[in-house]
Amino acid sequence: MSRRYQIGEFEEIVMLTICVLADQAYGVAIRNEIEERLGRKVSMGALHTGLYRLEQKGLLASTLGEATKKRGGKPKRYYTVTIAGQNELKEVMDNRQSLWRSIPEGVVQVYPAK
Repeated sequence: MSRRYQIGEFEEIVMLTICVLADQAYGVAIRNEIEERLGRKVSMGALHTGLYRLEQKGLLASTLGEATKKRGGKPKRYYTVTIAGQNELKEVMDNRQSLWRSIPEGVVQVYPAK
């Protein structure tokens, strides 16, 4: 890969989770989905840092929702993966699949989850 920037594992997980959540992808929902699906604790600080960084790189876009009384009048910030972000995810997926296909048969044994 000759690009200047390549996403890391956490960024990939965040972007994939945003895709899973579709139009309901805001901070707390993203964190909860990651924790539930992956059993991985995520601090809001780390998540917000990652979201900010991905948005600065043009891989995410965000919009503010309506302010609600439940949130003290503060609106939720909803995230979407941009076309550039979708292309990045596809490239990461293609690279991983290429590596998996290149492993000689029998080197990695995959067993059913218990």
